[in-house]
Amino acid sequence: MAQLPLVRPFAPVTRLILILFAVGLLPYLVSAKRIAPAKVEPVIHKGLRYVAPNNDGRRAYIEAWDGQTNRKLWDLTVFTNRIDPTLEEDVQWVFITSLSLRNNMLVVRSERGKTYQLDLKTRSVTQSDPVSSPSPEAVHEIPEPVQRAITNGSLAKKYEVAFRLNPFYLRGDFNGDGEIDVAVLVKQRSTGKVGIAIVYGGTNKVTILGAGTAIGNGGDDFEWMDTWQIYSKTRVAPGGDVTNVPHFRGDALVVGKSEAASALIYWNGERYVWLQEGD
Repeated sequence: MAQLPLVRPFAPVTRLILILFAVGLLPYLVSAKRIAPAKVEPVIHKGLRYVAPNNDGRRAYIEAWDGQTNRKLWDLTVFTNRIDPTLEEDVQWVFITSLSLRNNMLVVRSERGKTYQLDLKTRSVTQSDPVSSPSPEAVHEIPEPVQRAITNGSLAKKYEVAFRLNPFYLRGDFNGDGEIDVAVLVKQRSTGKVGIAIVYGGTNKVTILGAGTAIGNGGDDFEWMDTWQIYSKTRVAPGGDVTNVPHFRGDALVVGKSEAASALIYWNGERYVWLQEGD
């Protein structure tokens, strides 16, 4: 007897149920929310603080704040996002990932890898060719001792070089041993706190000031600092406000906030000391 073909009368129904189930699940898959945008480190330049709020998925913009009065001066759109109304909106949002400074130009990078330049004088925005938009490390030439001790060294897990001020590093003989050292701005990776790393010439040993390690009135976060410079050990005390200034064994650092307080940081033979100037 010939074998009859196997009949599956419910196969089309089963297929239909699976299709309907998938269609019903689709809105939930499409409506999956994107993760929150990353917090962008502000840039401080000439007493102004430039921030990227990242609170509008349709418009990426920059705000300029007065560093002393903490008053917002202006905001400017860097780029906008075209939203397709037939798709879930939040997955179409594009935010700013980083800000950096280059020759009075604020460099803005987006999540899509695009780079924009904001002229701080004219407030005009131009888009850069990604090929010609190197990383901050490429734009800023990092001194070799800093690369060995921080960028490529054991401290790279805890700290990264910060480019929030120009210059972002200074050279001097800070401990008075006759070798040229490098003081470089750094940021503690775990907290985002800003400070100064002093890399000693000849040894590559490092001392951290701020960035999680408190010193004097400066605290453990130098985010407030918008100016710094070398104070030669051969000079006399600046401003006349400081009396009985001790003999400097090495060059000192003058750190401050524009039109506000400043301080000297110097080596006393055992440790770095904070000497306040003004209020």
